[in-house]
Amino acid sequence: MNEAENKQYEKMTQTPVWRLVLMLGLPTTVSMLITNIYNTADTFYVSKISVSASGATGIVFALMAILQAFGFMFGHGAGSNISRLLGARKVEHANIFASTSVFLALAAGAAIGILGLLFPEPLMRLLGSTDTILQEAKIYGTFILIAGPAMTVGCVLNNILRYEGRAAFAMVGLTTGGVLNMMLDPVFIFYCHMGIAGAGLATALSQYISTVILLMPFLKGKTVTRIRIRYITRDISDVKNIMLTGLPSLARQGLNSISTTLVNVQAAAYGDAAIAAMSIVGRCGNLLFSFALGIAQGFQPVCAFNYGAEKYGRVKKATWFTIFMGMGILGVLCTGCYINAPAIVHLFRDEEEILQTGTGALRWLCGFLFVLPVSAVGSMLFQSIGKKGRALFIASMQSGLIVIPLLLVLPHFLGLTGIQVAQPMAYLVSGIVTVPVVLGFFRELGSTARN
Repeated sequence: MNEAENKQYEKMTQTPVWRLVLMLGLPTTVSMLITNIYNTADTFYVSKISVSASGATGIVFALMAILQAFGFMFGHGAGSNISRLLGARKVEHANIFASTSVFLALAAGAAIGILGLLFPEPLMRLLGSTDTILQEAKIYGTFILIAGPAMTVGCVLNNILRYEGRAAFAMVGLTTGGVLNMMLDPVFIFYCHMGIAGAGLATALSQYISTVILLMPFLKGKTVTRIRIRYITRDISDVKNIMLTGLPSLARQGLNSISTTLVNVQAAAYGDAAIAAMSIVGRCGNLLFSFALGIAQGFQPVCAFNYGAEKYGRVKKATWFTIFMGMGILGVLCTGCYINAPAIVHLFRDEEEILQTGTGALRWLCGFLFVLPVSAVGSMLFQSIGKKGRALFIASMQSGLIVIPLLLVLPHFLGLTGIQVAQPMAYLVSGIVTVPVVLGFFRELGSTARN
């Protein structure tokens, strides 16, 4: 290995675990915050147009989750392998995973975009759109579909940088795109009088600019791995490895999309105001969780790299530190959000029905969101070290296997309250189930653990 590669290896395997997780997690936290802030900004600015436009953001959010599902599948699938290969000092093979995943993501984003643009109305109805929301959802969704290739490729580049331990590069790309989106939203929506189309255009432009910035470190040789056409694999087993390792991410994001769609479908029985309220709460929940998720994503390269280097004691320490750190952060944030829930919802809309529905849903969410790091970190642990089955089980449970049945059953007994409590209950149950799975794995490591 050259000097730069040796230096990176020493940093990832010798820096105290808590410091390394924070060192890699804080830039990712900034990236996650900016990303979720500009998603929330879209909802905020669009909500000023009309209730139907506000509801449309909830519909299209499910579409964005689909695109991100494929981006994260290829990104985490490649990133996990890359980090373990770098830990084992196999740089050339890591280049194959990096390059192959980028071009697979490009193909997936383009395919989804083309299909969506050919059949926009059936797609929006499938995602839960009502007749009154449909037109706004189609307009907003068109721009998201155009941005599809940038969204999927950007996810991959971001994850490769993080798994390499280059979180600062990822932060620059994502933060630039997010800030640009927030600046363009009011300009296009209000000053250019584009309405919801302005929000879509701002998102599409920022996504492409962000992706170009994320690509720059690879093209300028500032990363250990290289992205080149010549590195695209001809071995189907490498593609299979990427997809199977990334499958938990596809399941997590895909089931999130299904859950969001089901929330829209169930809330439609209570009118556009209910869809708008649940959309607002969903964005707020994502923003809150981004504080803990950023630290958790800093954990992934630490976990994968040290597992590849057979330093299992560091893997254990990193796991527990990340879980308790995430729960502590969310506990504080959720307490403040619970107390101020009416004021938070009021920032978006002031209709009484939206305020009542949104306040109730946000308070239920804040009551249980602090448990989410348990299952999130558990899934990330197993995905990072290549334990595909357990990673897939926890990811699926966290994102859909529990909440989807609850969304189908609870509204029959609790009405709108059933929709509000389904996701929080799923967080609690998935956390309880994850703990013994993680403890069992750590017992498997047993005496092989090294510091």
